[in-house]
Amino acid sequence: MKVQVYDEASQIGKAAAMLIAAKIITNPRCVLGLATGSTPLPTYASLVEFYDKGILDFSTIRTFNLDEYVGVSRSHEQSYYRFMFDNLFSKININPDNVQLPNPISANPEDDCEPYDAAIEAAGGIDLQLLGIGNNGHIAFNEPCGVFPFGTHIVDLTESTVEANKRFFDSIEDVPKKAITMGVGSIMKAREIIIIATGKAKAEAVWSMINGEVNPVCPASVLRLHAKVTAFLDREAASLL
Repeated sequence: MKVQVYDEASQIGKAAAMLIAAKIITNPRCVLGLATGSTPLPTYASLVEFYDKGILDFSTIRTFNLDEYVGVSRSHEQSYYRFMFDNLFSKININPDNVQLPNPISANPEDDCEPYDAAIEAAGGIDLQLLGIGNNGHIAFNEPCGVFPFGTHIVDLTESTVEANKRFFDSIEDVPKKAITMGVGSIMKAREIIIIATGKAKAEAVWSMINGEVNPVCPASVLRLHAKVTAFLDREAASLL
């Protein structure tokens, strides 16, 4: 794992966006794995800036997002589908048909998991996956547990994750308690991975990811087994290293 430390999140956003831009320029039909949440927002802002300056063309790339809440419609203001269009897709020239997010709409949401993995495989796999890391070391919604889940699956969100997400909802009772997420195996199949961490609250998870045992108690620790991972950290997130 290559580790890069920056003073500010805006610098990380620019650096990560430059890496993604290089992938798009060298492979205009590349497949990107994307993340939601506050962490990737500076990266998306930089990608939009590159597009506005005529540096990037998104018209032939394809994207797959990591996860989505179960029981939240795509029109809901807190859906990850809405997040992606509000913060990135509506601001660039991506073909909406090339955008994929998990969409648990079946009576049994588990039925929507295997087709999502199949769609990624049919697209040729993910060339570059963007990740954040949770305060408890989760990647996507793969929470600390006894095993590394392989494929896309339905997960019960931990109390700490629900607590972290309550700021986006009117009350904690409104926060979804389940999500559909790519599994650790799905993420590790990506040819290249970027993981971003900012803020003091992520410092312990970052330490465990980089220096702790490879263990599903810290799901992000598995990234040390991947051949090509770059971790972009601010000084607060890197403070325990």
